[in-house]
Amino acid sequence: MARDQKLKLREVLEEIEMSRAAFYRLRARGKAPKLIKLPNGQLRCRRTDLDEWWSSMEDAAA
Repeated sequence: MARDQKLKLREVLEEIEMSRAAFYRLRARGKAPKLIKLPNGQLRCRRTDLDEWWSSMEDAAA
C-alpha cells in the first residue's frame, strides 16, 4: 500500500494561492482542508484531503 503524501502548510498555501492569514480564517470557519498537527506543532495536509477539498470547492461553485 502506498503511503499518502503529506504536504507542509507552506506547500498547501502555494498550491491554493492563499495567504496564511486567509487560510486560518477559512480554517476557523471549518472550510479549510483537514490538517494533521504533528507532535512538534507543525501542520501537514494529506494529499488526498487536499484533493477532496478541491473537489468540494468545485462542487460548491457549480
